[in-house]
Amino acid sequence: MADETGSIAPATISPDVLAAFGTASTAVISDNLARLPGAVGLRPFHRSGTMVGRAFTVRTAGGDNLTIHKALDLVQPGDVLVVDGGGDTSRALVGEIMASIAQSRGAAGMVIDGAIRDARAISQSDFPCFARSAIHRGPYKNGPGELNVPVTVGGMIVQPGDIVVGDEDGVVAFPAAIAADLLKAVQDQEAREAEILRSIAEGRYVGAYAR
Repeated sequence: MADETGSIAPATISPDVLAAFGTASTAVISDNLARLPGAVGLRPFHRSGTMVGRAFTVRTAGGDNLTIHKALDLVQPGDVLVVDGGGDTSRALVGEIMASIAQSRGAAGMVIDGAIRDARAISQSDFPCFARSAIHRGPYKNGPGELNVPVTVGGMIVQPGDIVVGDEDGVVAFPAAIAADLLKAVQDQEAREAEILRSIAEGRYVGAYAR
């Protein structure tokens, strides 16, 4: 939830649980959310690394980044800027400078349902940045926009304060209230899959595993 300044109230999740999602794959998280949530059409543009943090949501007009600049004045350490740009890719919403500002303020990453620019610089950084595409054309700065409201990115609904995880396979989000139970299910599946891989390597695998 957000207060009138746009700040996110502390999520009801322990730091240990939040950190543990940093080693979980989005594929396994998605499996344990009935394979339903997940942003479609977004991909990582940064060099490497898993993103995990709380959603600071932004809704903006297509091709306009005025409200994203306002969000950068309010972002808190551990927040993921989740920007609903309507999927418009005709103009870049963020570039190297805005990504650098977000990183300097402790943001955990950026998820942009739209385009970015300065792709080469971003590709050489480990600061997580997910978007639809890259384009050289710059944004408008007229508005309108909203901060910390429910948004849609790549068809996935994200609420302010949701936990957002991103890796090479994409981005998934879920409510903080289910994080602890979800983490246990994810870790159980990871253990099962690790055993299957061991059995394959050792020549013991004899059955089919439905993925």
